[in-house]
Order: sequence, then C-alpha cells, then structure tokens
Amino acid sequence: PGWSTGVDIWNHQIDTFAKTHRAIAFDPRSQGESTKTTRGNTPETRAQDLHALLEPLGVRRPVLIGWSQGVQDVAAYVERYGSNDLAGIVLVDAAVSDGADGIVARPQETAAQFRMFAIYQAHQKEYLDGMMRAIISKPGGDDAIARLVETGMKTPADIGVAMLIADMFGVNRTPALKKIDCPTLIIASAKSDELARQQAAANQIPHARLEKIEDAAHAVFLDQPDRFDELVKSFVAKLPANNAAN
Repeated sequence: PGWSTGVDIWNHQIDTFAKTHRAIAFDPRSQGESTKTTRGNTPETRAQDLHALLEPLGVRRPVLIGWSQGVQDVAAYVERYGSNDLAGIVLVDAAVSDGADGIVARPQETAAQFRMFAIYQAHQKEYLDGMMRAIISKPGGDDAIARLVETGMKTPADIGVAMLIADMFGVNRTPALKKIDCPTLIIASAKSDELARQQAAANQIPHARLEKIEDAAHAVFLDQPDRFDELVKSFVAKLPANNAAN
C-alpha cells in the first residue's frame, strides 16, 4: 500500500483476486500493524522486506502491484533483483522518483512538498484527514475516512516524514525503468499531476502500456474499483501461459 496506509485499503481487490489467484499484501515496516522502527524506512529496504517475504512463501513468478509509495518500492525491487523472476508489474498512479534531481527540475513543487512535511509533522491527524479526503473522491462516508486516519496515525510523524523524504528525494530510481523486461501496466488517474511523468515512464519500459481512469482521484482502485479490477484482470489474463503465479 501507499504511505501511511495499511493492507486494508486493498480489501476489495484482495477479495476479488483471491478467488482466482494467490493474493498477498502486507503492511510495510512502520505502517499499519507492522513493527515501528527508526531504521530502513526507505523503498530500498522495503524492497528487501518484500523479497524476504516472498521467498519463504514459495511465491514464483508474481505480478507485483505498487500504488503511490509502492511504486518506489517496486522500482527499488527491480533495481536490486531485476525483473526476470516476475510475471508482470502494475504501477499505480505515481511517477518513479528522480531523486534529488527533482528538486532542481521542479523547485516550486519541492517547496510545496516541504511545507506539507511541516504541516504533517505538527498536525498529523488533521493532515491525514485532509489527505485521505483529497486522494479518495468517493470514500464511502466519514467512518471510512476515520479508519484510514487511524491506520495512518500508527506511523509516528517523524518516521512518516523520513519515509517521504526517502521516497521523493533519496534516490533517482528512474534507471530501473529500463531494466524492466516483463510486461508492465501503468494505471493512472486521468487528472494526476504526474500523468506526463507516468507516460514518460511507460515510454521507457519495453513492454509497458499506460491506462487512464476517469473520474478518480489518486486512489483509483477505491474510486473506480470495477474499472481498476477490469484492467488488472485483463493484463494478467494476457500474460504468457503459466507466467503468472496462481
């Protein structure tokens, strides 16, 4: 899942895909029910965590799906382990970070992000409430937002800020795009601020295509679950025979 969220944000998709495939999701370190730690709150370490999780479970040829912060984790995974053992990749509504280069390329955006960090650190609960209402246009009521905020509050604010800095500015992960040699689907909100960068990523990956979802905010799989599920089902169904893990 993305920053400050837990596996429950994927409940609909887990219920849907578990009927036909082996569906695995977990709370990343320092999020949700996972152990809170001051170390390793980076995409690079989370990629190692993911690899360490899949190995003992005997998972072979998985399709990795990463949303938001998870896009950085998938890029870090490919950088470290390659993609030869993956059946496919789905990147959901986030551009792969260009690290510190992004500060120079987009200074005004960077300044706004650092102001956001300060607000989050000082007013974590209020910030999370506003964020959830911004990234989900169809939240299903205040109770749903409250549950998401409760999960977000399980990550200490100092750790949350460290995560964001590592995600956005720590490492230029764009070289990993050219290392992806498995089928890749990029799903983006049609109104994403990062749409152009996501299209640029699709252009760098040999076997990639980008699909836009209309009438959806950042959490496209919550706002338009049927359309999202349809895209993923179609993508997996077209993978080479016996390529995707069941």
